[in-house]
Amino acid sequence: MHQILKQLSQGLVVSCQPVSNGPLDQPDIAARFALAALAGGACGLRIEGADNLRAVRDVADVPIIGLIKSDRPDTAVRITSTIEDVNAMARAGADIIAFDATDRVRPVSCEALANAIHGHGKLAMADCSNCDEMHEAARLGCALLGTTMAGYVDASVPSEPDIALVRSAAKLGKFVVAEGRYNRPDLAAQAVAAGADAVVVGSAITRPEHITSWFARDIHAAIARRDGKQ
Repeated sequence: MHQILKQLSQGLVVSCQPVSNGPLDQPDIAARFALAALAGGACGLRIEGADNLRAVRDVADVPIIGLIKSDRPDTAVRITSTIEDVNAMARAGADIIAFDATDRVRPVSCEALANAIHGHGKLAMADCSNCDEMHEAARLGCALLGTTMAGYVDASVPSEPDIALVRSAAKLGKFVVAEGRYNRPDLAAQAVAAGADAVVVGSAITRPEHITSWFARDIHAAIARRDGKQ
């Protein structure tokens, strides 16, 4: 097994992606979140943006999955959608470059992105939404297959992660990364039991805005019920 994948097979990868334009959206804060995650037992990191990645690379000597998110008028694909994005991640020091591998209208083909990643000597991670996309990503030589996009290409997003997709991916003989709505330790453990080699956890660890909103929502609902407003 590739040494980087061997390190990631320890299990927990923490996504240190602050809420865009939020109070914590600064490279030095992303780096501190990364250090805190490593202190807690993470074996790898998933980092968005070249500035954030460089800041994290300066302080962390663990495998880093790099990506760039951008909104474009010609596509719903947001994760590392162009060759320029791939080049930026390679220059910033990513060990693995993740890209959206969903079967949607896109500015650059998945094959071109995978080839560009491999051309930099980096591992490619395909962020997929279903098993057909994973089969195609495996054909393109992507070393990591992620369930990242499962549930995010439809009209509504489910509340639970797609454990069934993890189970199917595990049969393809690639390194499987469970990602997407793994916001409780028991869900991450279920993914490993289903065959995941690693689990990416993001919002539940590094987005206090989201965590706070979960508590606020349920508390407000409980207050409404208590006071007879529901």
